[in-house]
Order: sequence, then structure tokens, then C-alpha cells
Amino acid sequence: MNPDTAIPVAICLPLAVAVGIVLAGRISDNLREAVTLVGAAALAWVVWGMLPALFAGDRPAVELSQLMPGLSIGFRVEPLGMLFAALASGLWIINSVYSIGYMRGNREKNQTRFYTCFALALAATMGIAFAANLFTLFLFYEMLTLSTYPLVSHKGDAATVRSARVYLGVLLCTSIGLFLPAIIWTYHVTGTGDFTVGGILSGHIQGADVGLLLALFVFGVGKAAVMPVHRWLPAAMVAPTPVSALLHAVAVVKAGVFTITKIIVYVFGVDFLFSEPSSGWLVYAAAFTIIAASLVALRQQNLKRLLAYSTVAQLSYVVMAAAVLKPLAEVGAAIHMVAHAFGKITLFFAAGAIYTAAKKTELSQLRGIGRRMPWTMGAFTVGALSMIGVPPTGGFVSKWYILAGAFQADNLLAIFTIIASTALNAAYFLPIIYMAWFAREESGSGDHGEAPPLVVLALTATALLTLGFFFFNGPVIELETQLVREAMR
Repeated sequence: MNPDTAIPVAICLPLAVAVGIVLAGRISDNLREAVTLVGAAALAWVVWGMLPALFAGDRPAVELSQLMPGLSIGFRVEPLGMLFAALASGLWIINSVYSIGYMRGNREKNQTRFYTCFALALAATMGIAFAANLFTLFLFYEMLTLSTYPLVSHKGDAATVRSARVYLGVLLCTSIGLFLPAIIWTYHVTGTGDFTVGGILSGHIQGADVGLLLALFVFGVGKAAVMPVHRWLPAAMVAPTPVSALLHAVAVVKAGVFTITKIIVYVFGVDFLFSEPSSGWLVYAAAFTIIAASLVALRQQNLKRLLAYSTVAQLSYVVMAAAVLKPLAEVGAAIHMVAHAFGKITLFFAAGAIYTAAKKTELSQLRGIGRRMPWTMGAFTVGALSMIGVPPTGGFVSKWYILAGAFQADNLLAIFTIIASTALNAAYFLPIIYMAWFAREESGSGDHGEAPPLVVLALTATALLTLGFFFFNGPVIELETQLVREAMR
């Protein structure tokens, strides 16, 4: 398929899948799930089919509508967006397999609505990944928020709906109150919002205004969960585990850190930001988020809430790496998006498997569970070690690049933050691993084994991806090195 044709197909295909799911759901559950799996595989085939053109240096683009001079709905494929799209489309397949096992195993209601909204969320994700300008990105960013709200509120009870409203309220208020004004300001001073190699703001804005505009973008992109606009993420833990995986690994949070990185590279420009001291606050904000969220995670007794605060911290690794403004750190930011996706989806899959098989949610209930659920806890161990950054896991590779970039910049704060947060990660993950494998199981823990086979299959696959990324990361590094060469030439 021609890459220029593949772009609109990649965006429209999940929408067609959503319609197919609704129609198939009226016939049979098996047909509905078959449509989901085939649609996910088809999207991955379309997106991954664009990779050869990207590696060859092509940048496919298409413009759908010119609303007014300088304002259009258009799409362009570049290395960072390609990485995000390939990651999300590939993990949709695995998440769909997991969802079938989880939703059936827990006899969840409204499954057709669940799969439909999931497909809509992937359509929005593709739009964000391939957006050629700020206006297009904003439209699909909001679509992602709205399509995931029914997923977060899936259970429908009062407590769930209340938490889902926090999710929706924080994300809409930040995007409309901060992100949109930042976009309007950018269009006002430059006359365009196109993502351009080297940025578009140089010569149009300077001094304190640079730092202020950067703050509007960073805190307006609430999905990146930079403190204090992170409350939506723990609130969203009321959602079913496949949704948590979507939020934390496949689409939502990755859309946040992807957007911030893309704005730094293609709106501000790395060289321009480096020359403006007023932008230096971002490293401090990211470092604070990493340490503070890690300390909060230490205090959690609920497994999913611990993983939620771990995600808040891990996201700011990407933000901090992008803000360091050095080549190795920029590559590290992109690599960490992949490494975190593989490791964190594994952890949430494991948490969901434990709930499905044993109905356990608290850390104190996990004593000795590794002997009953060796596949699940083996995968959890791999994911946890990746979050810490232990070889041979993908997390080691990304942290290595981020740390190398920090040394390139002689940024002592970034260096200290990476070292300290690694110790904190170990402090809240290693006791869980020890307790699961070596502690004596409490009496009355119930007679259970592993979760349904599809659940175990999915979490095993993501654990293997976490390990495999340590050894086979060359294509990702090559792709993102192209980004750095373009951004810093």
C-alpha cells in the first residue's frame, strides 16, 4: 500500500472496526471478538507497512481539509509519530487477546460497548501519532479523552462514575484551559501550527514568554501527568484492567509524553529551547514528579494504585529526557516510551490476572502467590525489573540512554534523579517480588491457579517483548536517530 494512502486508512480503519463490532455484537460474542482481533491485526499491518518508507528517509503526508490560511487538518509521518503508531497498533492485538480472556473470565457487562470504545480510542491514537500540525493533534487528543471516558466508567456504580468524572474533568480542563490557549498563542505569533523540523517559534518569541508558553503546553497536555495535573491517572484505576493497560501503556499516557516531546522538537525546536534559559524549569518539574510519585507509590497498599503512581513517575522520565535537549537523551525519551509500554502493560496484565483468578487486589494478599500463579508472577517480575532498569530488560536500555544524555549535558539534577528514582523503584517493587515468591502463603487464601489461558498468553507475550527489547532495539534506535539528526542539524 502506498504510504500516502496508508495514512487515512490507518485512521479510518479503527472507526470501521468500531462499526463492525457494534453490528457483530448483535449476532454473537465470538463474531464480535473476531472482528476486534482481525481489525487490530489489519491496523498493525497498515501501520507497520509504512516503516520501510520511513527508514528510507521518506516523510509521507496528506492534507484532508484547508479550513483557512495556516489552519488545516493534515497528517504527516515522521520518526517519533511512526514509533508511537507502531507501538499502539502492535499492542492493540495483544490487549485484545487479553481483553477477551479478562472480560469473559470476570463476566463483565456491556462488552460490545467496551470493544467499540477501544477501537475508537485507537483511531484517535493514530490521528495523534500522524498529526501534521497542532490543530489536528488537538482534535484527536480530545477525541481520545472522550472515547476513553466510557471505558473508565465501565462498571457504572456511583464510585466508578465519580472517579471517571475526575478523569474527564482534569483532562478536559487542562486541554481547553491551557493547551488550547497555547495553540492559539503559537498560531498568533507564527501564523502556522505546522510541525516543522527545527521548530517554528525562533524569532517570534523570546525571554520569559518562552517559559510561559512551554508551561501552557506541558500542563495543558494533562495526559503526560506532570504534577500537579496527575490526579486523573490514579482516579482512572476504577476501570477494568484492559482499560488500565490502554491508559498506561498503549495510548493515553503515551499520547501525553509523545505530544510534549513532539512540541519540544517540532514547535519550539531543540536548539531554540537550549538558547532560552526560561525553559530550564521543565527539568526541575519532571524531576520533582519522578521523585514525588515514587515516594507516594512506596506508601500504596493497593496494587493498581501503586502501578498508577509508578506510571506517573515513569512518564516524567520521558519529559525530563526530552527537556535535557541532548541527542542521547532525546533518543532515550523515545526508547523509554517503548520500554515502559512493554513493562507496564505486563504489570497491569498481571494485576488483572491476579484479580481474575484470585480476586486479590492488595499487596498483603500476594504472599506466596507465585507458587500458585508462576506464569503470572514470572511476567510481573520481568515487568518490575524493567521499571527498575535491571538488565536484560528494555528499561535498562532506555535508562542507559537517558543517563548518557544527562552526562552529555552535565545535568547533575537529571543524573541524581535517575539514580534516586531507580532506588525508589527497587524499594517498592522488590518487596512484592520477594513476598510473592518466598513468603509463606496465608491460610484461607483459596484454591486457585492461573487466570484463563488467553490472559496468561497475553502477559507472557508482553513479558517476552520486555526481555526481547533489551537485545533487539536496533530498529527503534535507528528510527529515532533520524529524528535527532533532523532536529539538531
